[in-house]
Amino acid sequence: MNRTTLSLIAAATALAAVTGFAAVSAPDPVDSTATAKAPARLPVERSSLLCPAPSTSELAETVYTSFTPAGTTGAGTGGAAELAPSAAPLTDTDPADDEKKADEDKAKDDEAKDDEAKAPAADGADAKVKPFLALKEPGKPVSGTKKGADAPALVGAATGPLAPGWTAQQTTTVTAGDSRGLLGMTCTAPGTDFWFPGASTDKSRQDYVHLTNPDDTAAVADIALFGKEGTLKSDTGEGIPVPARSSVPVLLSTLTGEAEPNVTVHVSTRTGRVGAVVNATEEKTGGDWLAASADAAPRAVLPGIPGDATSVRLVVFAPGEDDAELKVQLAGKSGTIVPSSAAEPLNVKSGMTASLDLGDVTKGEAGAVRIGPAEGGRETPVVAALRVVRGKGTDQEVAFIPATGPVAERATVADNRAKGSTLTLTAPEKSAKVKVTASAGSGGGEQVVKTYTVKGGTTLAATPPVPAGLKGSYALTVEPESGGPVHAARALAVTQDGVPMFTVQTLPDDRGMVSVPATKEDLSVLK
Repeated sequence: MNRTTLSLIAAATALAAVTGFAAVSAPDPVDSTATAKAPARLPVERSSLLCPAPSTSELAETVYTSFTPAGTTGAGTGGAAELAPSAAPLTDTDPADDEKKADEDKAKDDEAKDDEAKAPAADGADAKVKPFLALKEPGKPVSGTKKGADAPALVGAATGPLAPGWTAQQTTTVTAGDSRGLLGMTCTAPGTDFWFPGASTDKSRQDYVHLTNPDDTAAVADIALFGKEGTLKSDTGEGIPVPARSSVPVLLSTLTGEAEPNVTVHVSTRTGRVGAVVNATEEKTGGDWLAASADAAPRAVLPGIPGDATSVRLVVFAPGEDDAELKVQLAGKSGTIVPSSAAEPLNVKSGMTASLDLGDVTKGEAGAVRIGPAEGGRETPVVAALRVVRGKGTDQEVAFIPATGPVAERATVADNRAKGSTLTLTAPEKSAKVKVTASAGSGGGEQVVKTYTVKGGTTLAATPPVPAGLKGSYALTVEPESGGPVHAARALAVTQDGVPMFTVQTLPDDRGMVSVPATKEDLSVLK
Protein backbone atom coordinates (compact mmCIF):
# COMPACT_ATOMS: atom_id res chain seq x y z
CA MET A 1 0.00 0.00 0.00
CA ASN A 2 1.54 3.32 -0.97
CA ARG A 3 2.05 6.25 1.36
CA THR A 4 -0.60 8.44 -0.33
CA THR A 5 -3.30 5.81 0.12
CA LEU A 6 -2.37 5.37 3.79
CA SER A 7 -2.61 9.11 4.39
CA LEU A 8 -6.02 9.32 2.73
CA ILE A 9 -7.36 6.42 4.77
CA ALA A 10 -6.14 8.05 7.99
CA ALA A 11 -7.72 11.36 7.01
CA ALA A 12 -11.06 9.74 6.17
CA THR A 13 -11.06 7.81 9.45
CA ALA A 14 -10.36 10.96 11.50
CA LEU A 15 -13.04 12.87 9.61
CA ALA A 16 -15.66 10.23 10.33
CA ALA A 17 -14.90 10.49 14.05
CA VAL A 18 -15.05 14.28 14.14
CA THR A 19 -18.29 14.60 12.17
CA GLY A 20 -20.40 12.57 14.57
CA PHE A 21 -19.96 9.08 13.12
CA ALA A 22 -21.19 10.09 9.67
CA ALA A 23 -21.62 7.29 7.15
CA VAL A 24 -18.55 7.24 4.90
CA SER A 25 -18.36 5.12 1.76
CA ALA A 26 -15.56 4.79 -0.76
CA PRO A 27 -15.94 7.04 -3.81
CA ASP A 28 -15.78 5.83 -7.38
CA PRO A 29 -12.37 6.00 -9.04
CA VAL A 30 -11.74 9.37 -10.63
CA ASP A 31 -9.00 10.84 -12.69
CA SER A 32 -6.35 12.53 -10.55
CA THR A 33 -6.71 15.68 -12.64
CA ALA A 34 -10.50 15.94 -12.19
CA THR A 35 -12.06 18.74 -10.18
CA ALA A 36 -12.76 17.80 -6.54
CA LYS A 37 -16.35 16.83 -5.84
CA ALA A 38 -18.56 18.87 -3.53
CA PRO A 39 -18.83 17.45 0.00
CA ALA A 40 -21.60 14.91 0.44
CA ARG A 41 -24.33 15.53 3.05
CA LEU A 42 -24.81 12.37 5.05
CA PRO A 43 -26.86 11.57 8.17
CA VAL A 44 -25.03 10.99 11.44
CA GLU A 45 -25.04 7.42 12.68
CA ARG A 46 -24.86 8.12 16.41
CA SER A 47 -26.09 10.90 18.73
CA SER A 48 -25.59 11.34 22.48
CA LEU A 49 -27.79 13.26 24.93
CA LEU A 50 -27.57 14.05 28.65
CA CYS A 51 -30.35 15.18 30.99
CA PRO A 52 -29.36 16.45 34.48
CA ALA A 53 -31.21 15.55 37.66
CA PRO A 54 -34.32 17.75 37.37
CA SER A 55 -35.09 18.90 40.91
CA THR A 56 -34.47 18.47 44.63
CA SER A 57 -38.11 19.22 45.48
CA GLU A 58 -40.46 16.49 46.63
CA LEU A 59 -43.23 18.46 44.90
CA ALA A 60 -41.57 18.18 41.50
CA GLU A 61 -43.11 16.29 38.62
CA THR A 62 -40.92 15.82 35.56
CA VAL A 63 -42.03 14.77 32.10
CA TYR A 64 -39.33 13.39 29.78
CA THR A 65 -39.98 13.22 26.04
CA SER A 66 -37.78 11.60 23.39
CA PHE A 67 -38.21 12.12 19.64
CA THR A 68 -36.52 11.72 16.27
CA PRO A 69 -38.05 13.42 13.20
CA ALA A 70 -39.23 11.23 10.37
CA GLY A 71 -37.92 11.58 6.85
CA THR A 72 -34.15 11.16 7.09
CA THR A 73 -32.89 8.45 4.73
CA GLY A 74 -29.57 6.74 4.26
CA ALA A 75 -28.82 6.15 7.95
CA GLY A 76 -29.17 2.36 7.80
CA THR A 77 -31.79 0.16 9.44
CA GLY A 78 -32.57 -0.87 12.97
CA GLY A 79 -30.93 1.30 15.57
CA ALA A 80 -32.07 2.40 19.01
CA ALA A 81 -32.54 5.57 21.06
CA GLU A 82 -32.48 5.04 24.82
CA LEU A 83 -32.17 7.22 27.90
CA ALA A 84 -31.24 5.50 31.15
CA PRO A 85 -30.35 6.62 34.68
CA SER A 86 -26.67 7.39 35.09
CA ALA A 87 -24.94 4.26 36.32
CA ALA A 88 -22.97 5.92 39.10
CA PRO A 89 -25.40 7.75 41.40
CA LEU A 90 -23.94 10.40 43.71
CA THR A 91 -26.01 9.34 46.72
CA ASP A 92 -25.85 5.91 48.36
CA THR A 93 -29.16 4.16 47.74
CA ASP A 94 -30.43 0.64 48.14
CA PRO A 95 -31.59 -0.81 44.80
CA ALA A 96 -34.40 -2.67 46.56
CA ASP A 97 -35.70 0.58 48.03
CA ASP A 98 -35.62 2.24 44.62
CA GLU A 99 -37.54 -0.65 43.08
CA LYS A 100 -40.17 -0.46 45.82
CA LYS A 101 -40.53 3.31 45.30
CA ALA A 102 -40.96 2.78 41.56
CA ASP A 103 -43.73 0.24 42.17
CA GLU A 104 -45.50 2.71 44.46
CA ASP A 105 -45.32 5.44 41.82
CA LYS A 106 -46.78 3.07 39.23
CA ALA A 107 -49.73 2.25 41.47
CA LYS A 108 -50.44 5.98 41.96
CA ASP A 109 -50.17 7.05 38.35
CA ASP A 110 -50.48 4.94 35.22
CA GLU A 111 -48.34 7.45 33.35
CA ALA A 112 -45.41 6.59 35.61
CA LYS A 113 -45.06 3.13 34.11
CA ASP A 114 -41.49 3.80 33.11
CA ASP A 115 -40.45 4.60 36.68
CA GLU A 116 -39.42 1.00 37.29
CA ALA A 117 -35.83 1.75 36.29
CA LYS A 118 -33.67 0.41 39.10
CA ALA A 119 -30.53 1.91 40.54
CA PRO A 120 -27.38 0.03 39.45
CA ALA A 121 -25.86 -2.78 41.43
CA ALA A 122 -22.72 -2.28 43.47
CA ASP A 123 -20.36 -3.06 40.60
CA GLY A 124 -20.84 0.53 39.31
CA ALA A 125 -20.19 1.31 35.64
CA ASP A 126 -20.40 -2.36 34.66
CA ALA A 127 -23.97 -2.68 35.97
CA LYS A 128 -26.85 -3.01 33.53
CA VAL A 129 -29.41 -0.26 33.87
CA LYS A 130 -32.89 -0.55 32.44
CA PRO A 131 -33.69 2.28 29.97
CA PHE A 132 -36.08 4.89 31.30
CA LEU A 133 -37.20 5.87 27.79
CA ALA A 134 -36.76 3.77 24.64
CA LEU A 135 -37.74 5.32 21.31
CA LYS A 136 -38.99 2.76 18.80
CA GLU A 137 -39.47 4.68 15.56
CA PRO A 138 -38.92 8.12 14.00
CA GLY A 139 -41.88 10.48 13.85
CA LYS A 140 -43.62 9.45 17.09
CA PRO A 141 -42.47 10.73 20.50
CA VAL A 142 -42.37 8.66 23.66
CA SER A 143 -42.70 10.13 27.14
CA GLY A 144 -42.38 9.12 30.77
CA THR A 145 -43.03 10.81 34.12
CA LYS A 146 -41.02 10.88 37.31
CA LYS A 147 -42.27 12.41 40.57
CA GLY A 148 -40.36 13.71 43.56
CA ALA A 149 -36.74 14.60 44.22
CA ASP A 150 -35.19 11.23 43.38
CA ALA A 151 -35.43 11.57 39.59
CA PRO A 152 -31.92 10.74 38.36
CA ALA A 153 -29.75 12.27 35.68
CA LEU A 154 -30.20 10.43 32.37
CA VAL A 155 -27.60 9.51 29.77
CA GLY A 156 -28.29 7.98 26.41
CA ALA A 157 -27.47 7.48 22.77
CA ALA A 158 -29.31 6.99 19.49
CA THR A 159 -28.02 4.94 16.58
CA GLY A 160 -29.00 4.20 13.00
CA PRO A 161 -32.12 5.92 11.63
CA LEU A 162 -33.02 7.21 15.12
CA ALA A 163 -29.78 9.21 15.43
CA PRO A 164 -30.26 12.14 12.97
CA GLY A 165 -32.09 14.91 14.79
CA TRP A 166 -32.70 12.93 17.99
CA THR A 167 -33.87 15.25 20.77
CA ALA A 168 -35.13 14.90 24.33
CA GLN A 169 -37.02 17.40 26.47
CA GLN A 170 -37.16 17.56 30.26
CA THR A 171 -40.06 19.61 31.68
CA THR A 172 -40.53 19.93 35.45
CA THR A 173 -43.41 21.50 37.35
CA VAL A 174 -42.78 22.56 40.95
CA THR A 175 -45.89 23.92 42.65
CA ALA A 176 -44.33 25.49 45.77
CA GLY A 177 -41.04 26.47 47.38
CA ASP A 178 -38.15 28.60 46.15
CA SER A 179 -37.80 26.55 42.97
CA ARG A 180 -41.50 26.69 42.12
CA GLY A 181 -42.29 27.19 38.47
CA LEU A 182 -42.11 25.49 35.11
CA LEU A 183 -38.53 24.41 34.40
CA GLY A 184 -37.74 23.20 30.92
CA MET A 185 -34.65 22.25 29.00
CA THR A 186 -33.60 20.40 25.90
CA CYS A 187 -31.21 17.66 26.97
CA THR A 188 -27.69 18.51 25.87
CA ALA A 189 -24.99 16.84 23.82
CA PRO A 190 -21.66 16.25 25.57
CA GLY A 191 -18.81 18.62 24.83
CA THR A 192 -15.66 20.22 26.21
CA ASP A 193 -16.45 23.95 26.29
CA PHE A 194 -19.57 25.89 27.39
CA TRP A 195 -20.40 29.57 28.11
CA PHE A 196 -23.28 30.66 30.37
CA PRO A 197 -23.83 34.43 30.55
CA GLY A 198 -26.79 35.23 32.82
CA ALA A 199 -25.82 33.17 35.87
CA SER A 200 -25.42 34.71 39.34
CA THR A 201 -23.67 34.35 42.70
CA ASP A 202 -25.96 36.90 44.36
CA LYS A 203 -27.47 36.07 47.75
CA SER A 204 -30.96 36.05 46.24
CA ARG A 205 -29.98 33.31 43.79
CA GLN A 206 -28.94 29.70 44.00
CA ASP A 207 -27.30 28.66 40.74
CA TYR A 208 -25.96 25.16 40.22
CA VAL A 209 -23.87 24.01 37.27
CA HIS A 210 -24.79 20.41 36.52
CA LEU A 211 -21.94 18.43 34.96
CA THR A 212 -22.95 15.07 33.49
CA ASN A 213 -20.39 12.56 32.23
CA PRO A 214 -21.75 10.01 29.69
CA ASP A 215 -18.57 7.98 29.34
CA ASP A 216 -17.07 5.02 31.16
CA THR A 217 -13.99 6.99 32.24
CA ALA A 218 -13.84 9.95 34.60
CA ALA A 219 -13.76 13.53 33.33
CA VAL A 220 -12.10 16.54 34.94
CA ALA A 221 -13.72 19.98 34.53
CA ASP A 222 -12.83 23.58 35.31
CA ILE A 223 -15.39 26.27 36.15
CA ALA A 224 -14.37 29.93 35.78
CA LEU A 225 -16.60 32.86 36.83
CA PHE A 226 -16.54 36.39 35.38
CA GLY A 227 -18.30 39.42 36.87
CA LYS A 228 -18.51 43.06 35.88
CA GLU A 229 -14.88 43.68 36.88
CA GLY A 230 -13.45 40.49 35.43
CA THR A 231 -12.51 37.10 36.87
CA LEU A 232 -14.03 36.24 40.25
CA LYS A 233 -11.53 34.77 42.67
CA SER A 234 -12.00 31.05 43.21
CA ASP A 235 -9.90 28.38 44.89
CA THR A 236 -12.22 25.46 44.17
CA GLY A 237 -13.31 25.88 40.56
CA GLU A 238 -10.43 23.97 39.00
CA GLY A 239 -9.96 20.24 38.60
CA ILE A 240 -13.51 19.17 39.48
CA PRO A 241 -13.78 15.37 39.06
CA VAL A 242 -16.89 14.00 37.34
CA PRO A 243 -16.98 10.21 37.79
CA ALA A 244 -17.87 7.92 34.92
CA ARG A 245 -21.56 7.95 33.96
CA SER A 246 -22.53 10.33 36.74
CA SER A 247 -23.78 13.87 37.31
CA VAL A 248 -22.22 16.43 39.67
CA PRO A 249 -24.08 19.62 40.71
CA VAL A 250 -21.81 22.52 41.71
CA LEU A 251 -23.25 25.51 43.61
CA LEU A 252 -21.65 28.63 42.11
CA SER A 253 -21.70 30.63 45.34
CA THR A 254 -19.41 28.02 46.92
CA LEU A 255 -16.74 28.70 44.31
CA THR A 256 -16.26 32.36 45.22
CA GLY A 257 -16.89 34.79 48.06
CA GLU A 258 -17.90 37.55 45.65
CA ALA A 259 -21.65 38.10 45.28
CA GLU A 260 -22.49 39.26 41.75
CA PRO A 261 -25.98 39.56 40.21
CA ASN A 262 -24.71 39.01 36.66
CA VAL A 263 -22.05 36.38 36.12
CA THR A 264 -20.71 34.55 33.10
CA VAL A 265 -19.76 30.93 33.71
CA HIS A 266 -17.18 29.13 31.59
CA VAL A 267 -17.09 25.33 31.80
CA SER A 268 -14.21 23.50 30.14
CA THR A 269 -12.77 20.02 30.51
CA ARG A 270 -9.17 18.97 31.01
CA THR A 271 -9.95 15.34 30.29
CA GLY A 272 -13.07 13.70 28.95
CA ARG A 273 -16.31 15.42 28.05
CA VAL A 274 -19.45 16.47 29.90
CA GLY A 275 -22.89 17.88 29.36
CA ALA A 276 -23.29 21.21 31.16
CA VAL A 277 -26.32 23.32 32.07
CA VAL A 278 -27.14 25.82 34.85
CA ASN A 279 -30.13 25.51 37.17
CA ALA A 280 -31.01 28.99 38.50
CA THR A 281 -33.40 29.61 41.39
CA GLU A 282 -34.47 33.06 42.62
CA GLU A 283 -36.19 33.90 45.92
CA LYS A 284 -39.18 35.74 44.42
CA THR A 285 -39.45 34.52 40.83
CA GLY A 286 -38.95 30.75 40.99
CA GLY A 287 -36.42 29.08 38.75
CA ASP A 288 -35.54 27.61 35.37
CA TRP A 289 -32.67 26.15 33.38
CA LEU A 290 -30.08 28.31 31.64
CA ALA A 291 -28.67 26.56 28.58
CA ALA A 292 -25.29 27.37 27.06
CA SER A 293 -25.01 30.29 24.65
CA ALA A 294 -24.22 29.70 21.00
CA ASP A 295 -20.55 29.89 20.08
CA ALA A 296 -19.04 33.37 20.43
CA ALA A 297 -19.74 35.50 17.35
CA PRO A 298 -19.85 39.24 16.46
CA ARG A 299 -23.63 39.03 16.00
CA ALA A 300 -26.25 37.15 17.97
CA VAL A 301 -30.01 36.59 18.02
CA LEU A 302 -31.95 35.75 21.19
CA PRO A 303 -35.48 34.69 20.10
CA GLY A 304 -38.65 33.83 22.01
CA ILE A 305 -39.32 36.78 24.35
CA PRO A 306 -43.02 36.60 25.32
CA GLY A 307 -45.19 39.58 24.46
CA ASP A 308 -46.27 39.99 28.09
CA ALA A 309 -42.74 40.00 29.53
CA THR A 310 -42.56 42.52 32.38
CA SER A 311 -38.76 42.55 32.69
CA VAL A 312 -35.97 41.64 30.26
CA ARG A 313 -32.27 41.81 31.07
CA LEU A 314 -29.52 41.25 28.51
CA VAL A 315 -26.20 39.80 29.75
CA VAL A 316 -23.17 39.78 27.41
CA PHE A 317 -19.57 38.62 27.73
CA ALA A 318 -16.57 39.09 25.40
CA PRO A 319 -14.30 36.04 25.80
CA GLY A 320 -11.54 37.26 23.49
CA GLU A 321 -8.86 39.92 23.87
CA ASP A 322 -10.88 42.77 22.31
CA ASP A 323 -13.62 44.95 23.77
CA ALA A 324 -17.02 45.02 22.08
CA GLU A 325 -19.27 47.98 21.38
CA LEU A 326 -22.70 46.63 20.54
CA LYS A 327 -25.89 47.90 19.01
CA VAL A 328 -28.93 46.35 20.70
CA GLN A 329 -32.15 45.99 18.70
CA LEU A 330 -35.56 44.35 19.04
CA ALA A 331 -37.06 42.42 16.13
CA GLY A 332 -40.81 42.51 16.68
CA LYS A 333 -43.99 41.88 14.75
CA SER A 334 -43.68 44.94 12.53
CA GLY A 335 -39.93 45.33 12.16
CA THR A 336 -36.64 45.99 13.93
CA ILE A 337 -36.22 48.95 16.29
CA VAL A 338 -33.70 50.29 18.78
CA PRO A 339 -35.46 50.33 22.18
CA SER A 340 -35.21 53.54 24.19
CA SER A 341 -33.42 51.59 26.93
CA ALA A 342 -30.71 50.71 24.39
CA ALA A 343 -30.30 54.11 22.76
CA GLU A 344 -26.60 54.10 23.57
CA PRO A 345 -24.25 51.28 22.47
CA LEU A 346 -23.53 48.59 25.05
CA ASN A 347 -19.84 48.54 25.94
CA VAL A 348 -18.47 45.12 26.84
CA LYS A 349 -14.90 45.01 28.12
CA SER A 350 -12.79 41.97 27.34
CA GLY A 351 -13.13 39.36 30.09
CA MET A 352 -15.89 41.29 31.86
CA THR A 353 -19.65 40.70 32.07
CA ALA A 354 -21.93 43.55 30.96
CA SER A 355 -25.69 43.80 31.43
CA LEU A 356 -28.50 45.99 30.16
CA ASP A 357 -32.02 46.19 31.62
CA LEU A 358 -34.53 46.46 28.78
CA GLY A 359 -37.68 46.56 30.95
CA ASP A 360 -40.95 45.54 29.30
CA VAL A 361 -39.31 45.91 25.90
CA THR A 362 -41.80 43.80 23.92
CA LYS A 363 -44.82 46.01 24.77
CA GLY A 364 -47.35 43.24 24.20
CA GLU A 365 -45.78 41.67 21.09
CA ALA A 366 -43.36 38.73 21.13
CA GLY A 367 -39.90 39.53 19.86
CA ALA A 368 -36.21 38.74 19.69
CA VAL A 369 -33.14 40.72 20.76
CA ARG A 370 -30.48 41.26 18.11
CA ILE A 371 -26.97 42.39 18.95
CA GLY A 372 -24.11 43.30 16.64
CA PRO A 373 -21.27 45.81 16.22
CA ALA A 374 -22.24 49.43 16.76
CA GLU A 375 -21.57 51.81 13.91
CA GLY A 376 -17.83 51.99 13.51
CA GLY A 377 -17.29 49.19 16.05
CA ARG A 378 -15.08 46.18 15.46
CA GLU A 379 -16.29 42.64 14.84
CA THR A 380 -15.78 41.24 18.34
CA PRO A 381 -17.12 37.76 19.21
CA VAL A 382 -19.47 37.69 22.22
CA VAL A 383 -21.76 35.27 24.05
CA ALA A 384 -25.12 36.41 25.41
CA ALA A 385 -28.32 35.43 27.25
CA LEU A 386 -31.56 37.01 28.48
CA ARG A 387 -33.23 36.85 31.87
CA VAL A 388 -36.99 37.20 31.25
CA VAL A 389 -39.76 37.70 33.84
CA ARG A 390 -43.53 37.44 33.42
CA GLY A 391 -46.10 38.58 36.00
CA LYS A 392 -46.00 41.16 38.77
CA GLY A 393 -45.61 41.34 42.53
CA THR A 394 -45.62 37.91 44.17
CA ASP A 395 -46.97 36.28 41.01
CA GLN A 396 -43.79 36.34 38.95
CA GLU A 397 -41.90 33.66 37.07
CA VAL A 398 -38.44 33.72 35.47
CA ALA A 399 -36.95 32.04 32.40
CA PHE A 400 -33.70 32.32 30.45
CA ILE A 401 -33.01 32.59 26.72
CA PRO A 402 -29.47 32.05 25.40
CA ALA A 403 -28.21 33.30 22.06
CA THR A 404 -28.87 30.65 19.44
CA GLY A 405 -27.74 30.04 15.89
CA PRO A 406 -30.03 29.89 12.86
CA VAL A 407 -31.80 26.71 11.78
CA ALA A 408 -29.65 25.58 8.87
CA GLU A 409 -31.56 22.47 7.78
CA ARG A 410 -33.81 21.35 10.62
CA ALA A 411 -34.50 21.81 14.33
CA THR A 412 -36.92 20.11 16.70
CA VAL A 413 -38.38 20.68 20.15
CA ALA A 414 -40.38 18.02 22.00
CA ASP A 415 -43.09 18.12 24.68
CA ASN A 416 -45.54 20.56 23.14
CA ARG A 417 -49.06 20.50 24.50
CA ALA A 418 -52.48 21.19 23.00
CA LYS A 419 -52.58 24.42 25.01
CA GLY A 420 -49.83 26.72 26.19
CA SER A 421 -47.26 26.34 23.39
CA THR A 422 -46.06 29.32 21.32
CA LEU A 423 -43.61 29.10 18.43
CA THR A 424 -41.60 32.20 17.50
CA LEU A 425 -39.67 32.55 14.24
CA THR A 426 -37.27 35.46 13.70
CA ALA A 427 -35.82 36.40 10.30
CA PRO A 428 -33.17 39.01 11.19
CA GLU A 429 -32.22 39.77 7.59
CA LYS A 430 -34.22 38.61 4.57
CA SER A 431 -37.74 37.21 4.50
CA ALA A 432 -37.94 33.43 4.89
CA LYS A 433 -40.37 30.61 4.19
CA VAL A 434 -40.48 27.95 6.90
CA LYS A 435 -42.14 24.54 7.08
CA VAL A 436 -43.33 23.46 10.53
CA THR A 437 -44.29 19.85 11.19
CA ALA A 438 -46.35 18.84 14.22
CA SER A 439 -45.60 15.17 14.84
CA ALA A 440 -48.00 12.48 15.89
CA GLY A 441 -48.78 12.55 19.60
CA SER A 442 -47.08 10.38 22.20
CA GLY A 443 -50.44 8.71 22.82
CA GLY A 444 -51.96 9.04 19.36
CA GLY A 445 -52.84 11.48 16.59
CA GLU A 446 -51.73 12.30 13.05
CA GLN A 447 -48.94 14.56 11.83
CA VAL A 448 -49.84 18.05 10.56
CA VAL A 449 -47.70 20.34 8.39
CA LYS A 450 -48.00 24.12 8.07
CA THR A 451 -45.93 26.72 6.21
CA TYR A 452 -45.14 30.21 7.52
CA THR A 453 -43.62 33.26 5.84
CA VAL A 454 -41.54 35.51 8.11
CA LYS A 455 -40.79 39.00 6.81
CA GLY A 456 -37.21 40.20 7.02
CA GLY A 457 -36.36 42.02 10.25
CA THR A 458 -39.43 40.70 12.09
CA THR A 459 -40.53 38.05 14.56
CA LEU A 460 -43.58 35.89 13.92
CA ALA A 461 -45.27 34.43 17.01
CA ALA A 462 -47.82 31.72 16.35
CA THR A 463 -49.80 29.07 18.13
CA PRO A 464 -48.25 26.03 16.45
CA PRO A 465 -50.28 23.46 14.56
CA VAL A 466 -51.71 20.65 16.67
CA PRO A 467 -51.83 17.05 15.39
CA ALA A 468 -55.25 15.79 14.38
CA GLY A 469 -56.71 13.66 17.17
CA LEU A 470 -53.84 14.51 19.53
CA LYS A 471 -53.32 12.36 22.59
CA GLY A 472 -50.39 13.20 24.85
CA SER A 473 -47.65 15.61 23.79
CA TYR A 474 -46.03 16.15 20.40
CA ALA A 475 -42.90 17.51 18.75
CA LEU A 476 -42.43 20.52 16.47
CA THR A 477 -39.88 20.37 13.66
CA VAL A 478 -38.81 23.57 11.87
CA GLU A 479 -37.29 23.43 8.36
CA PRO A 480 -36.39 26.58 6.37
CA GLU A 481 -37.43 26.25 2.73
CA SER A 482 -36.22 29.52 1.18
CA GLY A 483 -35.01 33.02 1.99
CA GLY A 484 -32.71 34.26 4.72
CA PRO A 485 -31.67 32.72 8.05
CA VAL A 486 -34.31 31.90 10.67
CA HIS A 487 -33.90 31.67 14.45
CA ALA A 488 -36.59 29.79 16.40
CA ALA A 489 -37.81 29.29 19.95
CA ARG A 490 -40.70 27.59 21.71
CA ALA A 491 -42.38 28.93 24.86
CA LEU A 492 -44.46 26.63 27.05
CA ALA A 493 -46.80 28.34 29.55
CA VAL A 494 -48.91 27.04 32.44
CA THR A 495 -50.81 29.15 34.99
CA GLN A 496 -50.66 27.71 38.53
CA ASP A 497 -52.40 29.49 41.45
CA GLY A 498 -52.24 32.79 39.57
CA VAL A 499 -48.53 32.48 38.73
CA PRO A 500 -47.80 32.67 34.96
CA MET A 501 -45.28 29.83 34.87
CA PHE A 502 -43.34 29.48 31.62
CA THR A 503 -40.15 28.19 30.05
CA VAL A 504 -38.49 28.96 26.71
CA GLN A 505 -36.38 26.59 24.63
CA THR A 506 -34.42 27.79 21.60
CA LEU A 507 -34.20 25.57 18.50
CA PRO A 508 -30.63 25.46 17.20
CA ASP A 509 -29.94 23.33 14.13
CA ASP A 510 -30.02 19.64 15.05
CA ARG A 511 -26.82 18.82 13.11
CA GLY A 512 -28.38 15.59 11.95
CA MET A 513 -26.50 15.86 8.67
CA VAL A 514 -22.77 16.36 8.21
CA SER A 515 -20.55 17.19 5.25
CA VAL A 516 -18.09 14.50 4.20
CA PRO A 517 -15.63 15.70 1.53
CA ALA A 518 -15.12 13.47 -1.48
CA THR A 519 -11.58 12.35 -2.30
CA LYS A 520 -9.87 12.12 -5.66
CA GLU A 521 -8.39 8.68 -5.00
CA ASP A 522 -10.20 5.37 -4.90
CA LEU A 523 -9.91 4.20 -1.29
CA SER A 524 -11.65 0.92 -2.00
CA VAL A 525 -8.65 -0.57 -3.77
CA LEU A 526 -5.50 -1.10 -1.76
CA LYS A 527 -2.38 -0.97 -3.86
